Amino acid sequence: MNIDLFVKGISGVIPGGISTKDFAAITQKDKDTAKKILDMLIQNGIGKTNGDLVNFEDSDKLKAALFAIKSGAPIEKVSQCINWKDFEGLVAEILDSKHFDVLRNFRMKKPTVEIDVVGIHLGIAMLIDCKHWKRMNRSALETIVTKQIERVKHYVSNAKNIIAIPVIVTLYQEEFSFINRVPIVPILQFSSFIDEFYGSLEDIKTIEK
Repeated sequence: MNIDLFVKGISGVIPGGISTKDFAAITQKDKDTAKKILDMLIQNGIGKTNGDLVNFEDSDKLKAALFAIKSGAPIEKVSQCINWKDFEGLVAEILDSKHFDVLRNFRMKKPTVEIDVVGIHLGIAMLIDCKHWKRMNRSALETIVTKQIERVKHYVSNAKNIIAIPVIVTLYQEEFSFINRVPIVPILQFSSFIDEFYGSLEDIKTIEK
């Protein structure tokens, strides 16, 4: 598979149905090349044919980006093809697939606070801050973790009978897996993290009334 060609096709992965002609225009490729890219996407479980169109879901752009990274494309190059909404969308979809009730861009007042993604299952709320844009040093991660802990405390103060867990999900594999017992989880490992985290709660920071 031509991974460079695949990466160039990520920008054309738009929710809804798209024709080969329109995909070619968006990706700035000729029609034959656009068809090759669409075929590569479909063969790897991204998009479905519907007559003359290819239908993409909200999370397919980030799925394409992650597939490209797994296949050896440079993360920095791929990250330019996606935005924060794509990233949050995949985090939410993964939680939904694990039977969590999911809320995106959850807002609270007094003070006004927004949480990127909230997933609730079996009385535990996972409150996620999504960071897709760059690698971070320990100092930057510590600041992000501290702010997320404060958001989670605010959430818990207004919730009933719930245990809440702050989580940071990143595009990159960071140097640290935990900071102050808060998990720092790369998106490629987020699904397995969810599968394992109920058995790891004693190692993870939890917040409750």
